[in-house]
Order: sequence, then C-alpha cells, then structure tokens
Amino acid sequence: MKHEQWQPFLERWSGEWVDAHDPEQDLPLADGVARERWLGFAPATAEAVAAAEARLGRTLPPSLREFLLTSDGWRNAGVFIHRLAGAAELAWLADSDEGRGWIEAYRDTEFHEDDEEPEGRIIARSLRLSLDADAAVVFLDPEDVDGHGEWAAYWLASWSGSGPKRFRSFRDLMDEQYVSFHALRRPPGATRDHWDAEVERARRAVLDGAVEGPLGVLEEASRFGNGRARLLRFQMLAMLGDTHTVPLDRVAVVDEERADFLTSPLFTRELLPLVHAEERQAPLWGSTTLRLLKNRGVEEARALAVDFDPDGFDPDGLTYGNPEFDAAVHGVLARLDTELPGEPEGAGEPVQGRLPDSAWPELRAALRLWRPLDEDHIAPVSLLAHPALARLITEERGREILSTRRGS
Repeated sequence: MKHEQWQPFLERWSGEWVDAHDPEQDLPLADGVARERWLGFAPATAEAVAAAEARLGRTLPPSLREFLLTSDGWRNAGVFIHRLAGAAELAWLADSDEGRGWIEAYRDTEFHEDDEEPEGRIIARSLRLSLDADAAVVFLDPEDVDGHGEWAAYWLASWSGSGPKRFRSFRDLMDEQYVSFHALRRPPGATRDHWDAEVERARRAVLDGAVEGPLGVLEEASRFGNGRARLLRFQMLAMLGDTHTVPLDRVAVVDEERADFLTSPLFTRELLPLVHAEERQAPLWGSTTLRLLKNRGVEEARALAVDFDPDGFDPDGLTYGNPEFDAAVHGVLARLDTELPGEPEGAGEPVQGRLPDSAWPELRAALRLWRPLDEDHIAPVSLLAHPALARLITEERGREILSTRRGS
C-alpha cells in the first residue's frame, strides 16, 4: 500500500477516534492529538527506514515500509494496542524481556490441529510491532512471506482464550484493528453513516427478494458493530436453517441502552417464541438465550425469564404477525387433524411435529399476506417456533421465502 493510500485511511481513523473519545472513561489523549486530529507521528525518512532494515538484517514488508513513511509509529491501533513502534523502535521479540516472556508462555503451544509448527516457534523469530498494549502483542513473521513480499502479521492477547490470530499482511491486521475499534466504540462519522445507509439499502433489497447480495452487506456491517445489521442478518440466516452463525442470544440479549427492544412487537411476537422454543429443546445444563436473559442484569430481560413457564408454552397458540397472515398460517395448521390423523401411542412421531409437504404451496401462497411489524422485520421467523412449521421450512424453502417479494 502506497503513502497516498495510507494517509486518508489513517486520517479517517484518527478523526473518528478523537470524536469517540470519552474524557470520563478513556485515558487522556496524547498532547496534540485532539488539536491535530492525528493519532500518528511525523513520517519516517527513507534513511531512517533503511537504517532499521540494516539493523534488523531484513527488508521490511511493503505495507509496513509505506506505513512508516506515512507515520513513524502509531497510537491506539484498535482498543487494546496503545502504541505501535516507529522505525527506530522496531525489534525482534527475542531481543526484549517482554518478547521473551511471550515466547516462553507459548513455547510448545499448538492451537490448531493443522499447524505445521508450534506458535511459540513463530513468536520466537518474529518482529515486534507493539510497544504498549493491554496484555496483547502485535508481530510479523519474516519466514511467512507472500508473492508481494508481505510478511504474515499476528495479533495475540493472553486473555483471548485462543492463539495468535494470523493476517496476510500488516495492512490486513490494521484493517481488522480499525474494524474492531468500530465494533466496540461505534464512533460517529462517515464510516458509521456509510454502513447505516448500506444496511437500509440491504433491508429494502431483502424485502424485494434479494438474498446473497444483502447477506454480504449485512455481514460486513455487523463486523463494524452495526446492531441493526446483525438483527436483520439473524432473520435471514434463521430462515435458511442457520442458527449458529448469528445465534439467537446475539440479538435477544441486550444491554440497558437497548432494553426497550424487549418490549417491541418484533421481539415479543417474533423472537420471544423462538427463545421459548429453544429453551424447551435445550438440555438442563449449559447456556441458552433465556438463561442469559435472566442473568444479564437488565430488568426487562429478567422479568421475561422469570415469567417463562416451560409447561405453559403452547406452539398451537402462537401468532404469526399481522392478522391476515396469521389467519392463513393457522389455516395451514388446521389441516393437521384431517391430513395427519392421530396415531396410537408409541406408533411414531407426534402429529404436531409434522406437516405433509402438500402444506408447503399453501404456506408459500400465504406470503403475499405477510407484512413486517416494523422497519427491522424482514422475514416471518416466528414460523420457526412451531415444530411442524420448522420442519416444513427446509433450507431450500427458506430461501424461496426470502426470494419472494413480500411486505409491499
């Protein structure tokens, strides 16, 4: 990456960091940062970079060289890395006390079955970039070089519970740190405005029947901490049978600032039935959305969890959104007694857990009656709370639902 590509990126990052700074909760900004709206330093000279390369005995990877020629070091590379080294401060991890501590801690550790060598060996030969961090370290591996001369970059935190996270280059690592800053702090500015607008466009496209394009937009916006994108993406993935990529608790368990969501029609009429259905199927141990709601500390969430009666949850008593669509769905379910008559006890699967495939065309036709409950509602996910309907809606049929223009 050239200087002319680093400069606007770093300027945007700096301005957003300054705007997001909270004097009451954050460490003070370094002298001049707020005034100049710049987290970096003066550019390194070509001579200083050459001197660093001579001292280290290696030619630095292109993205790091151009970075140093734009800013000789950096403050606040994400929320947990407080300072990155300038050219004169670059050093091998093995040559510092802190670095030797990281090497020793991970000497024989292998975090992935397909690792060709222990992470400790990679750390031992790597170039340290971070000077100050929250029990974390950033480094580059000079033995893992791509066709462009870029060294693999790593981010490692002792508190993360996982091993070093690998990136293809220093630039990719910096991109990820910028994204993580947005995800945790949601700073005002052009980046947040951009993703807000993209999410709204994706929502409209979903209701028009688009699937893959909006899914990609919502995934990227979610990485930047856009909660609305995560909620919309959950609904799409749930209809496709994927309840793991964005689990229910990621959209149902909220903090005090979003507690009003727990009383919205989208939650009480669409998501809460899914919470109850999940709880009924869950083992006695482990974590569930309902248990997380109870222990979260948000008063509204605790009230929902305390009031839940597992024996009182009746799938046949569910409602499915607006009255016209709800009536049509109950019409489909009413055929259970005629098309799937009861069987003797022990003869097989309960009737309420099945629906004949012949019910699918009628349910699909009912989609023309469906209307969203609010501007964050894009799919009839409450259908999945009924065991029979959940089995009827296969991944292929869920995609057909999403591909149908609806809600107009």
